Amino acid sequence: MKLRPTLVVLTVLLPAVLVLVINLGVKAADNSLVASVEKKIEHIQQNATLEHPDEKPTEFTEQEINVYIASGRVKLPQGVQSVRFTGEPDLVTGNARVDFDELKAGRSSSNPLLSVFSGVHDVVVVAHARGMNHQGHVQVESVSLDGVEIPRFALQLFIEKYLQPKYPNIGMTSQFALPAKIDTAIVGQHKLTVSQK
Repeated sequence: MKLRPTLVVLTVLLPAVLVLVINLGVKAADNSLVASVEKKIEHIQQNATLEHPDEKPTEFTEQEINVYIASGRVKLPQGVQSVRFTGEPDLVTGNARVDFDELKAGRSSSNPLLSVFSGVHDVVVVAHARGMNHQGHVQVESVSLDGVEIPRFALQLFIEKYLQPKYPNIGMTSQFALPAKIDTAIVGQHKLTVSQK
């Protein structure tokens, strides 16, 4: 079973003056973090093949997740870029740059409530997230575009019109089976800890 990481991208932009001085060190650090995530994912996948998986938790740091997503190893939806996650206990904040016209892929609506979802915007999503008993649970608390919070009813309309046709299990509240015999997924302060059973 292939594990699709559900968490996170970090795009590191260095000032032009420092690029030549520290570029190699940053790439080496990024490569090391990517390798660390790949090793952990491989462990989870191999552990899932066992009849009785090792229950020792596997921990991903926020930095590892963000660098891994920024590396391009996670396929993001069309129009979504510069994704970065921040973890607090049971709470995930995701920041991204979203081109809604690209994300909607030419589908339009005459509903004026959906007109805010056009063009390119900085998006912040705050959601409660946890995994228990082999089930993932995500409840979106708020979404803002360019610092302005979007009313829940407008967000629900957008999800139904543009996201659910392509991603039917997505919503303001989502529940899904965790892959690879993952029993728990706990979001902590700048980390994600998963246990298999």
